[in-house]
Amino acid sequence: MQVILDHRQIDQKITRLGHQILENCFEEQTIFIGGIVGNGAILASKLAEIIQTNSNMEVVYFEIEVNKEEPWSQPIQLSIDQKSLKKGYIILVDDVVNSGKTMQYALMKFLEQATKAIKTVALVDRQHRNYPIKTDFIGLRLSTTLKDRIEIDMKSSEMKAYLV
Repeated sequence: MQVILDHRQIDQKITRLGHQILENCFEEQTIFIGGIVGNGAILASKLAEIIQTNSNMEVVYFEIEVNKEEPWSQPIQLSIDQKSLKKGYIILVDDVVNSGKTMQYALMKFLEQATKAIKTVALVDRQHRNYPIKTDFIGLRLSTTLKDRIEIDMKSSEMKAYLV
């Protein structure tokens, strides 16, 4: 197991991602930041905090529950009323994008109604796409083999990302 990002580097990347999002949507009055349950939700919460601290816009944080192994096997759940996202500026967040499957299925939930914009964020993008998903904001773009795995520990006080 090799450390690819230590706590300080992850903090820097999250701060930079928060500012990039802010630069991209500075004209919005309200944005919705949805994190995929697990590390994606933790990352989304941290990004929401950075944006709120550095702007006057309203930031609505919510969680997205997706079965990561078989996203088609059960309905995708949002922690807010889906109707509140109508014509909203939505930011979809996950920790690692590999094949794009989890993010693609979560994205489909938002496409059930009219939205203003949907942007995607990942702390680490592995670029092994099987689904037509594009990551708009990336902390680290990493070339790996298909056998490699990225694990991110965002729950402990010393966040780290590992190449396994």
